Parts: sequence; structure tokens; C-alpha cells
Amino acid sequence: MINRIFPFLKPYKTQFFLGCVYSIINKLFDLMPPLIVGWMVDVVSGHTPSWIAGLAHGSLVTAIWIVGISIFVIFGFESFFEWLFQRKFMIIAQNIQHDIRVFAYKKLQEKDITFFEHASTGNLMSMLTEDIGQLERFFSDVFNQLLQITILIIFSTIVFYKTSPQLCLLAMIAIPFIVLGSIWYERKVSEKYYDIRQTSGELNSRLENNIGGIQVIKSFATENYETARVIKASSSVKQAQIASIAYRASYNPLIRVFIAFAFAAVLVVPALWLVNGIGQHITLGQLALFGMLVQRLLWPLTDLGKVFDDTARAKAALTRIFSLIDEPVKIKNNLEGVIFNKVETSITFNEVVFQYNEEGNVILENLSFNIPANKITGIVGQTGAGKTSLTKLLLRFYDPISGDIAIDGKKLSEFNLESLRNNISLVSQDVYVFHGTIKENIAYALPTASDEEIIKAAKKAALHDFVTTLDDQYHSLIGERGIKLSGGQRQRLSIARALLKNAPIIILDEATSAVDTATEKVIRENLDVLIQNKTAIIIAHRLSTIKHADNIIVLEKGQVFEQGTHSELLKQQGIYAQLWQIQAED
Repeated sequence: MINRIFPFLKPYKTQFFLGCVYSIINKLFDLMPPLIVGWMVDVVSGHTPSWIAGLAHGSLVTAIWIVGISIFVIFGFESFFEWLFQRKFMIIAQNIQHDIRVFAYKKLQEKDITFFEHASTGNLMSMLTEDIGQLERFFSDVFNQLLQITILIIFSTIVFYKTSPQLCLLAMIAIPFIVLGSIWYERKVSEKYYDIRQTSGELNSRLENNIGGIQVIKSFATENYETARVIKASSSVKQAQIASIAYRASYNPLIRVFIAFAFAAVLVVPALWLVNGIGQHITLGQLALFGMLVQRLLWPLTDLGKVFDDTARAKAALTRIFSLIDEPVKIKNNLEGVIFNKVETSITFNEVVFQYNEEGNVILENLSFNIPANKITGIVGQTGAGKTSLTKLLLRFYDPISGDIAIDGKKLSEFNLESLRNNISLVSQDVYVFHGTIKENIAYALPTASDEEIIKAAKKAALHDFVTTLDDQYHSLIGERGIKLSGGQRQRLSIARALLKNAPIIILDEATSAVDTATEKVIRENLDVLIQNKTAIIIAHRLSTIKHADNIIVLEKGQVFEQGTHSELLKQQGIYAQLWQIQAED
């Protein structure tokens, strides 16, 4: 899974290479203090290194000053290169996080509507925010730590071997055990971190649902019930975290056992050599060098736990992120498809069979009818007759199981999907408005619209008078999902948005169901002007909305039951006439 992030690193390969170079130089300077201590011990004990003796010209005081000055030089360069590599890796980490987040979001937008019907919003939010956030430490720290540990081992091995091959073997004997233990730890903890990411996503989903539905919770007085559900979800996260703690807490203590063994061996063995005058000849300065360098070598190896810990977190996060990215898409945009502009002749449904899933009921069964261009077609029927499903098929949110839908003889799949949807204005009964201002929501259909065009659309939707009563008028914030607006106001805003889009096909799916009769009359009069020379599909329970339609289709159990004008259908004395009579009496 980790190898899948490398394509995201490619655009920053030059910066990454420089970061590695700066990190290597920094580590080399960081490893100098043991050498400095060894030099100083040898100088004061009368075993001055030859390169220092050459610069000091036999002066002990000068030799000491040379070692002292080297401390400032080495630490100065070490700090400078640390600043360089940290800055490089941190910037790269932020860039890659941004690129993965944008890439994942673009892939998310391409998913079928079916995917969103089964996915949890909170879980998706967790993937795009928290899971991707888990990658920061991996990019900014893990690469650098692995690089520095590698340099540390190479540098220490060279110094140890040049001084004493036997002591080099003693110093390195613990490393295989530390590495193998770290790999085992990473495998075990990876499973736990995947559980943590999953349960965190479920908790986010629960919180997102509850916060979004707070009015329903309060109206049903179910605060205690929902609190219990949040406690259950949060407890799952807690238990997953506790399961990982068992490994995380035990890693360092176990690794330090091996470190202590190697550290003791490297100090005790050469000390015995010096005391007993046996074995290899080493100086006091070399003994000090070994003692400090082995500590510099072995203790940082405990950071392998953090390295593998961060790697395990990244793998768990990437597994979830790429499961989202890799989710197959059935309805794909035909980039080479026909660019749709308007309906020239008709929209045709031909023997269309549709159901939302294999186990579900058949919604439309062998449905066939025509919608003439530049005419108003009304669609009515009982709840569940398949009226709204028609709009979802026309927008290609779904494809039919069999049969086909065509515009001017061309199947919907032959059109460029973006151009098709750009030329359809939908006002749904389930109105969604975004957190922002009224102006921003109306202009969502046409971001380049002028203030005059926005106000004109609002007037036609009977929204303008309400807006003028607000303190900030069109710049008024309407809250998340338009919580500050009534149902009728949200519906009028949606109509204004569709009017501004001015598409050649307009679909009104119960567009005025939440407004009063007087407001509906004003809207309908403006809509009559709007839909002139447009192909209009009006879905309604309130038959007065469609009585002037050029053709009315009555659906029953996913099939065309009746069809004709208002007066023709009344004469048939069928379902339409019965519905009209009931509403007239009401």
C-alpha cells in the first residue's frame, strides 16, 4: 500500500533529493560530538591526534582551543542543515497531503449516486481529513528518520571497524534483534491502527448524523438515547486504541534490553583490555569515543518503534483512502461523446426497466413514452409510482436495467455527461442549499451572474420580498443546509437557482409543494414565461400545477396508465379524474 504514494512524491523529487542531502549532512555533523570528546581526552592525556598536532605545532593549549572551536563550527553547521532538511520535508508533506486529498475528492465526485446512498458522510469526511492527516508524520518524519538511522549505522560501523573490528562486532550484535523486533511490532500494530481508523470513521458518522439532525433529536426528546449511541461509538474507538497500547507500551522496554547488552559489552570489554593490558591497544580517547558513539548508535534505534508506528498508521489510513479511490464507477463520463445543447425533437423512454438494486422492487417496468421538445409535460401518480426515478434516469444518476432513454434519437450514454447535466435545470422536492449567503446559493448555477440577474431570478421565484426584510439582504448567511430558512423559502431559493441557470430542459419535481397557494400562483405565472421554448417536465401531486400542460402522463406501478391533456383525462374518468375530484373537494 505504501508504494502507491510514490507517484504523488514524483513532482517533488528534486526537493525530496535536496532534503535527503541536507539530512545526511546534518547527521554527519550530529555524530561528531563523540569524536570531539575522544579528541579532547587524547589531547589532555598526551595522545594528541596527528591532524590536531600538526595544526597546534606542539602547543597543548592551542590543541585544546582547536578542539573547542571545532565544537562551535560543527554544531553551527549541524543546526543549519537541520533547519534546511526539516523545512524541505515538512513542505513536501503538506504538498503531498494536499495532492492526495484533492485527488481523492475528485475521485469521490466521480462515484455513482448508488455509492453515496450506501456510504456514510461522516466516514467519508474522516477519510478526507483525519486519514489523510495521518500521512503528515509519515512524509515529514519517517523518510528522514530511516535515512538518518541508515547513515548512523554506516558511520558508526566505519568508525568502530577502523578502531577495533572486535568491538565493532559487539556494538552491532544487537541491531538484527532490534530490526526484527521492529518489523514484528509494525505488523501487529498495523492491524490495530486499521481498527482505530474504522471505528473513528464510524464515530464521525454518528456525530455528523446527530449534529445534522439536532432538531429531530430535540423534537422527539431523544437526547439520552443519542448520547448512549455516541458513547457506544466512542467506546469502540477507545477499545481499539487500548488494544494498540499493549504493543506500543511494550516496544521500547523490550528493545532497550538488547541495547543495554550491547552498550555494556562495548564499555566493559575495552575497559578490561586497558586494565589488564591485553587484547587490542586502544587509548582512553578511543574508549570514550566508543562509549559515546555506541550510545549514539543504539539509543536512537528505539526510534524505529516510532518509525514503524507512524508507518503502520499511514498504511491503515492509506488502505481506507485507496479503498475509496478504487471504488469502481459504473456511470462514466463519455469524454468523446456528443455535446448536448437542446432538445430538437423529443426525449424518448423506450421499454425502460429500472430498479435501484438487485434485491429491490422493480420501479419502472417496460415504460415507454415521448416528451416533445419545447412542450410542457406533466407527470402525476401515486407515491412510489416512479415519478422521481424518471428525473434521476434523465440526469444519468442511474442507468436503466434494460431499455434505453434517448434525446433526438441518441442514447443518453452517447452524450458527454457534463454537457448533458449542464443543460438540465432541476428543482427537486428535496432542496439542498449550501452554507453561505443567499446570493452565493442562487448564483451556484451561474457563478458569473451579475447582481441584477440574481435579483431578477429571485423576484421570479417570489423570494425577493423576503430577502429585502433581512438585515444583510442577499449577503445574509442561511446556515448549514439552510437551517435559517423555512421549507418554502428554501424551495423558492432552489427555483431561483434553476431560473438563473436557464437550461433548455427544466425539471420541476414537486417544486412548489412547500409554498402556499398564493405564492405558488405567482411562481407559476413566472414559470410559464420561463419555460416558453423549453422542454419542461413538471412532476406534481397538486394537479393545479400541471392542468395547463401540453401533455399529462399518469404513472401507476411504474407504467403509463393514462395520457392526454387535462380535459382529455377528465373525460376518461380514470385515476387522474379521481385525483382531480378529490383535490377539488379539498
